[in-house]
Amino acid sequence: MTLALYGHPFSSYTQKVLIALYENATPFEFRCISPETPEHAGEWLRRWPLRKFPLLLDGDRQVVETSIIIEYLQLAHPGAVRLLPDDPESALHVRFMDRCFDLHVMSPVQAAVGGALTGDATKRDDMRAFAAQKLEMAYGWLEGELAGRTWAAGDEFTLADCAAAPSLFYADWTHPIGDDYPLLRAYRSRLLARPSFARTVEEARAFRPLFPLGAPDRD
Repeated sequence: MTLALYGHPFSSYTQKVLIALYENATPFEFRCISPETPEHAGEWLRRWPLRKFPLLLDGDRQVVETSIIIEYLQLAHPGAVRLLPDDPESALHVRFMDRCFDLHVMSPVQAAVGGALTGDATKRDDMRAFAAQKLEMAYGWLEGELAGRTWAAGDEFTLADCAAAPSLFYADWTHPIGDDYPLLRAYRSRLLARPSFARTVEEARAFRPLFPLGAPDRD
């Protein structure tokens, strides 16, 4: 049976899994969760009432949480690109970097987006300032970590880069990565040039007006 992925193309966490699927040209059916497809939304909520996406369906088995989904794909539907190394210590480092991008880059972005969605100007400004402070800290740390590396955890594209791509994409929209971080800026550019992520960016382009902080006219 073909894999099915429930999510939305503009969702950073949906994009994270899409990158993994595209890296290995893994066949799947995309089931967009939107007002135009209530049947998908209903099935998604029935299967995962915690209301978080994406959700991967593999026959009768359902898998949630992006990092777990990507690890599951490597176990159940492996491809030529190994997104998690076989060496345990190397795999641990990849998992660490994956969590850093989700927790210390994407989470502040979500806080700023959430503040904007309230419609309260004060909350919008306060949460964007909070995100800017947290992102500056993350940018500084990542600038040091990326020295001598092509990808997040070394020379190979991994799970960590699947997390980094949408995180840094939206983070730079929320609080631009300044000239003080040339390695991080160059890394973001490499991610945008990666075919798997470039495809997700194009698929989501029509939804840019939905970004509540205002999508810049670039990328």
